[in-house]
Order: sequence, then C-alpha cells, then structure tokens
Amino acid sequence: MRPTRGGAPREGKRHVLRWIAVAAVVILASGTLAAYLKYRAVYDSITRVTVPGSELGKRPPDFSTASENILVYGNDSRKGLDKHQQVLLHTGSDQTDNTDTIMIIHLSPGHHEVTVMSIPRDTMVPMYECDSSPGYAGQLADPNSYVQINSLLQAGGPGCLWKTVEQLTGIYINHFIGIGMLGFVKVVNDLGGVNICVPFNVNDPVSGLNLPSGEDHINGVQALAFWRTREDVGNGSDLERIQRDQFMSAQVVKGVLGSGLLSDPLRLLSVVTDAAASMTTDGGMSVSDLVGIAQSLRSVSSKHVQFITAPNQAWQANPNRVQFAQPQADEVFSAIAHDVTVPKVKVTPSARPSSAGAQVLTTSPSNVKVKILNGSGQQGIAAQAATALTSRGFDVTGTGNAASFAYTNSVIEFSSPADMAAVNTLKQELTHVTDLQDSTLAPGTVELILGSDFTGLVQGSTASATPTASPSMSASPSMSTSASPGASASPSASGSAVASLAQNTNGITAAASCASDSSAFSGPLSP
Repeated sequence: MRPTRGGAPREGKRHVLRWIAVAAVVILASGTLAAYLKYRAVYDSITRVTVPGSELGKRPPDFSTASENILVYGNDSRKGLDKHQQVLLHTGSDQTDNTDTIMIIHLSPGHHEVTVMSIPRDTMVPMYECDSSPGYAGQLADPNSYVQINSLLQAGGPGCLWKTVEQLTGIYINHFIGIGMLGFVKVVNDLGGVNICVPFNVNDPVSGLNLPSGEDHINGVQALAFWRTREDVGNGSDLERIQRDQFMSAQVVKGVLGSGLLSDPLRLLSVVTDAAASMTTDGGMSVSDLVGIAQSLRSVSSKHVQFITAPNQAWQANPNRVQFAQPQADEVFSAIAHDVTVPKVKVTPSARPSSAGAQVLTTSPSNVKVKILNGSGQQGIAAQAATALTSRGFDVTGTGNAASFAYTNSVIEFSSPADMAAVNTLKQELTHVTDLQDSTLAPGTVELILGSDFTGLVQGSTASATPTASPSMSASPSMSTSASPGASASPSASGSAVASLAQNTNGITAAASCASDSSAFSGPLSP
C-alpha cells in the first residue's frame, strides 16, 4: 500500500521551514542587537553635556525653524593624550581647555546650502554669568570686563561658550559639537587624508608641520599640524591661520562629497565611532542625529558650501586681539539667524562724474594729508605707496606698520565727515579699498592701511585739482567692512541671499582650489 500523499515528507518540510524561520529570527535579532550595541557603544563613548535652558539665559528667537545652527569648537586640551601622542602631535602637556577653533555651521532649510562662519579665537567678549559645574568654576557677570573667547570653555564649560555666542550674535544654536585633537586626526585619516597647497617649503617646529612647496596629500597628524600652524608663517596672526584652515576645509568637503561617504551609513558610523572618544555634544544630540545630519548633506554641491569669518577689527585696548566690527558683523549674524538676505555694505561713491554731471566732494591732492601704514607685512610696501602718492601731489606725513598685518583689502581711516573730501580724493588712486570712520584719529589727516592685495596705484588716475562738489551733495561717512580679511565692501546696496555671504564678505566656497590661498601665507615670517 502506497503512503498517503503529503504524509511524512510534508511534516519534514514543515520541520525545515520552522528551523529556517527560527534561524531567520535569530539572525535578525542578532543583527539588530549588534547594531544596537554598536550605537550604544558609540553613544556611551561621546562626552555628553546637558545644558539647562536656565543656564543659557534669555535665548534669541529661533527665527528659521526649518534651518539648523550647530556650534562647533576644537578643544586643544592635551587631556587624555599619552606621552607618545603628545610627542607625535607636537602638543606638549598643557591641560587647559582652550578653544582655538570656534565655528557656527548654518544648515539652510533642506540642507542644500551650508554656511560655516569662523569666530576668531582672539575675539574679546563681555563676561556673562556662567554657572559652575563639575570641573568648571564658572564665572560671574561683569559688564565692564572682557575676556578672550577661547578661554570660556575653561571657565564654564561648553554651556558658557554656547551662551556667549548666542548672546553676542543673536543666532539660535540648536546643538554643539566639540572635537579634540586626536579625534580630528582620526577623522582625517578615515577620510583618506586631504590635499593642501603651500607656496614654499614649510618647516614649523612649533606645530611639527614639515611640507615641501606645492600641492601635498597629508594624513591626519600632518593635517592637525597644518591646522595649528600660526606663529612662524605669514604674519603670525590667528586671522591668517583661519584663512588657511578654511582652504583646507574646502578640500575636505570636496573629498567627502566625491567619495560617496555621505551615502554610506556604515562608513559614516565608522567615522563617528573613531571620533567619539574625543567628542563632546549637548545632551540632546544622538548618534543617529550626527549620522542623519551628515547623510542629509549628500546631495549638496561644493559651491553651495561657503566659509566666512565674522567681520572683525583690532580691539582698541590691545591690537593683538580683535572685536566684532559693527554694523557689518550684526548684518552677517542676522542673515544667518533669519536665513534671509543680508544688505551688501554701502560705500561712498568714487569721486568721478555722475550721469547728471555732478561730482561728489573732492579736493586737491596737495590738501590731502595721509599717513601710510603697512597692514600686510609685505616689506617696503608703505614706502612704495608713499613715493607714488607724493609724485601725484599728495602730502604724505609719514609711514609705518599697522597694528596688525592681517589686512587683505586696503582701508582708509578718517576722523570725521569733515575729512571725506580727502578720503574721496585718495580713493580715486586705489582699487579694492574701503573707508572706516575712527573718531580717535586726529582730524585733518587720514590713514591709509595697505592690504595684501595692494599692487600699486590706479594707472593713469589723477585726482581732481580743485573741489568740484555739487551744491546739492554733502559728504557723509560710509558704512565699510571691518579692517580684517574676514570682510570686504561691495559697491552695491542691494540685498544678497545668505548663500552669497562668502562672495560679499571675502570668504570662499568649497569649490575653491587650494592653490588659490597664497595670500594666506603672505607676511614677514614667510620666505
């Protein structure tokens, strides 16, 4: 008698299917558990700081809820580095929590545009009240005292830096991310290194940077040395260091966008994992937030990632420090806070005939008393300009060095509107020049500070021999940009989208070639 169809063989199939199902559940559960444990391990290795809203004080409004602002800082403390790492990274053993890199990363709605604004480490800021917390003494509010912004982390932890940046800029900060030096090295290595350009051989014993001239592909240790190099290159300023670092960041962005990293969550998680032990975030930021933000940028174009520096000028109490230049800085801050337009800076029209036949107020060059200052560090530049202007009839009262060699564009500083005839006359002889009123200057003499882009006077230009002001026009001080490489004036008064801030503030986009940053190396400390 033949066995009934579907007897034992069918039971055997069911038995096999049950085991396959069990195995599938076990595999799925194991994979889920492994993924959970991986995220948990990364999550636990990140230092997370919960900053109560009460500690931040009265916060600025979140004007653009569809955009996001992330405060990013680089912690140069040597805490956690063993002696071998200290030697390898040329760091020494200083345990102070200073923030030599401070940036606001603004992600426009849809994350199709990114603005990275650097805040110089030497910026002087008011002392706001910062609560004490484990490891931090805090600080008392003192409206009459100022501190260097890079000291705030040591005084009151990340919350103190967060609060100060919000109060000064009016930009609502959604999250903060701090990264230590070892984490920076690991991330650059995970990305496969980065291309940078140097116009001459560099051998800096302080940072350990040793590179031949030209384009170099460097690893994480060299990238950290490049990022930190300041004292022995160009004019030795932090502003020039920021400029060089922005060019390197542009190359990093191009490399990341071209590698497909942002479309690969496993590779992204690997990068975050390597950085996690050196990373500090606010309590509200998760690992998935970090990976999600990175993935959301996978379709952004390098030309839509821009790097700018907060408009600044020398601090009056100490020319080796800086302060935000107003109103230019507030205009940039407002553009970022609202993710809307920022007015281009107005400049006084040049003293040339208008279409109506009238001219703005000028005077004879012989009536223009001008002191010429070297603001670029280029040897002999002030004497060169003095000879040229004297030959054109100007009364050069003297030459010297500016308080800083960090100027890119030239600047004419004047005491009051009464000096505008002299300012306008002098401006006819120059290109890429702005004017800035400084009431502390002596009336009657203007100061010409030459920037690194000065190559000589305008060819064939001759200032008007006599005043030719239209009776209906009067001289008035112009709004100008800061006396720093972080800003430059534009001849238009029309609005410009936040995405064009780099164009309007002398910044760059990530599409910039690393070979175009030679001006960031100019100064008396370079060969």
